[in-house]
Amino acid sequence: MGRWLDHSVTTEVQAPAEDVWAVWSDLEAMPKWMRWIESVKTLDDPDLTDWTLAAQGFRFHWKARITQRVEAQQLHWESVGGLPTKGAVRFYPESADRTVVKLSVSYELPRVLAPLMEPSILGGIVTKELQANLDRFRDLVEKVG
Repeated sequence: MGRWLDHSVTTEVQAPAEDVWAVWSDLEAMPKWMRWIESVKTLDDPDLTDWTLAAQGFRFHWKARITQRVEAQQLHWESVGGLPTKGAVRFYPESADRTVVKLSVSYELPRVLAPLMEPSILGGIVTKELQANLDRFRDLVEKVG
């Protein structure tokens, strides 16, 4: 078993939680705003998705199952094959037209990367990228709304 890395990022979106949820829950559209995600495909089971991540010349593939879904409040997932990963996104309505989004992601450091990169350096890179992705998500939601 390898080392797990954890990341949490937050952004504030000028939109109601229902609108924020509607954009997030379209998982197949994630590559539009999540730069390293190459594709997301929903499988026959709507709670099962197939993911491909491509970054820095590496490609990782996994399937993820939604383990908890509460409309406009939270979505939890964990991988069921491929890259070991789990996480959650939570939506906190601050007012009728403002929502705080918190994304938490954990993954097992891929063996191929372990000898190449110090986990603290990789962690910083991933946290920075997740924050940039969440900010692109915020901009997309605010542009749509």
